[in-house]
Amino acid sequence: MIIERLSGEHHNIQKLLAILERELEVFDRGDRPDYEVIRAVISYFEVYPTVDHHPQEDLVFAKLRTRDPSAAAKIGDLAREHLKGAERLRRVAHAIDSVLADREVLRQNVDAIVRDFIDQERRHMMMEDRDFFPAALKALKPQDWTEIASAVTSRKDPLFSDVAEVRFEALRAHILRLEQEAEAERK
Repeated sequence: MIIERLSGEHHNIQKLLAILERELEVFDRGDRPDYEVIRAVISYFEVYPTVDHHPQEDLVFAKLRTRDPSAAAKIGDLAREHLKGAERLRRVAHAIDSVLADREVLRQNVDAIVRDFIDQERRHMMMEDRDFFPAALKALKPQDWTEIASAVTSRKDPLFSDVAEVRFEALRAHILRLEQEAEAERK
């Protein structure tokens, strides 16, 4: 089902935000974070959420607006939220590019830009999981889901699928390593 897929993607995005947060902590200590991993996270956000995830949410939201306008109104302007997230991501990419190009940039400014992106993405997904998805599940009819399913792409996630793109290999390996470390800590 579409909502289950979107929720699963939120779970995967949370992993990426946690990695970005860890690398930011390394940066804040004055050490050198793994910029290859950071660039891969940024690249992922530029590709998958923008091209596949958000358009699917927008289709569901359009149906919700038709079926339950008051629920949609409580959620707000989802497309605008997605555009604001893309703008925050551009600021993150620019800040990281500036650091990598050895431009004068204050460490606390980079921290604030990246942290704002992380915090806002988490807030946005929490709202979708808590308010938007349940409202859509309640209001949409079977034919709505059929129409949405026929309109969405069947493209695989370029990082979290069995057809992961080569450019995300370092990030995928990093995620697996972190998951193994977390599993070892739980034992």
